[in-house]
Amino acid sequence: MTRWLAQLSSYDQRFVCWLSERLGTFSYSKTVRWISRSGDGYCYAILALALTLSACPLDWGYVQALVLGFAVEVPLFRALKRWWKRPRPYQQMPDFIAVIQAHDQFSLPSGHTTAAFLFASISYAYYPEYAALWFGWASLVGCSRVALGVHYPGDIVAGALIGSALGYGSLLCVS
Repeated sequence: MTRWLAQLSSYDQRFVCWLSERLGTFSYSKTVRWISRSGDGYCYAILALALTLSACPLDWGYVQALVLGFAVEVPLFRALKRWWKRPRPYQQMPDFIAVIQAHDQFSLPSGHTTAAFLFASISYAYYPEYAALWFGWASLVGCSRVALGVHYPGDIVAGALIGSALGYGSLLCVS
C-alpha cells in the first residue's frame, strides 16, 4: 500500500508541475481566484436559501440534507487531512510556487472540492435540470485549487468522491 501511495504521489507531483508550467499567468487571473472563492462556505448558504425560497412549494428537505451533509463533511475532511498529513505542493516541492497560501497545512482531501461535490450531489437531487451546472461548477472549483497550486489532482479526486458520497448519504438520511 505504501508503494502504491508513493507512486500516486509521484504522478501527482509531476502533473501539478506540468500543469503549472502550462497555465502560466492564467493561474494568477481573477477568474481562477473567483471560482475558488465560490467554493467557500458562505456561498453555499446563500445559494441554498435562494433556491429554497424560490421553490413552490417550499421544500425544506433540501436545506435539511445540506445541513446534515455539511455537519458531517467539515469534521470529516479535517480529520482525514490530519490522518493522511499530505503536505501541499508548495510545502513538498521547494521550487514550486503557489499563487495563494492555504489556510491549513495539509492537502488531502481538498475541502473546497469535497464541499462543492457535496453541494452538487444534493442540489442535483432537488434540481436535476441544472445537473451540468452543479457538477460543472464543482469540477471547476476543484480544478481552480490545482491551478492555484494548493492541491494535487489526487486531492481533488478524493474530495469529489468523498463529497459525492456524503451528499448521497445525506439524501438517504433525510428522505
